[in-house]
Amino acid sequence: MCSISANDLDKPHAVCIPYPAQTHISPMLKLAKILHHKGFHITFVKTEHNHRHLLKSRGPDTLTGLPSFRFETIPDGLPPCDPDSTQNISSLSKSTTTTCLGAFKELLAKLNDTSTSNMPPVSCIVFDGAMSFTMDASHDLGIPEVLLWNPSACGLLSYMHYRDLVEKGYTPFNDESCLTNGYLETILDWIPGMEGISLRDLPRFISVTPEFQ
Repeated sequence: MCSISANDLDKPHAVCIPYPAQTHISPMLKLAKILHHKGFHITFVKTEHNHRHLLKSRGPDTLTGLPSFRFETIPDGLPPCDPDSTQNISSLSKSTTTTCLGAFKELLAKLNDTSTSNMPPVSCIVFDGAMSFTMDASHDLGIPEVLLWNPSACGLLSYMHYRDLVEKGYTPFNDESCLTNGYLETILDWIPGMEGISLRDLPRFISVTPEFQ
């Protein structure tokens, strides 16, 4: 491993941590590449499950890159499963919220040890809005933090009106037949800026039945 130069120690070092789902990883990776192009050292944090999935699908050399752009992993707190399987979003969200803080703080401590990390100390954390546990690490370690909110404007508007969907009786669904019987084509004409959309157009988290609440 090459030793880090004095000039490199003066460069900013961003730790980027997306929610472990592809639609969250992709925009965070694009941002990380832009920051790297602007002179940042980057540590991109993935879960061990996603790491195994990527290595299996793209080969062992997939993550071999520049010394100033590195990948690290933390556990997601769920039992090991087939790398090709899709993890349950509800279980994954609960697990990352309740179990990942300790491992993430250990990673930050390791990265801040310049004698072994061969990287400059961490300057900031760029975190996904669904990985809010990182805010505790930021506060405890005194590291500035920046939020990346990756849903679209339509997605954000939808989330803002989820309570209204419940109060108006649109969700939870009566049963799983609502997914196939045309119920998803129900038109909504009361969300400002999105008049005329259907239930099918909203983020899939509305697709729950009472037993899964």
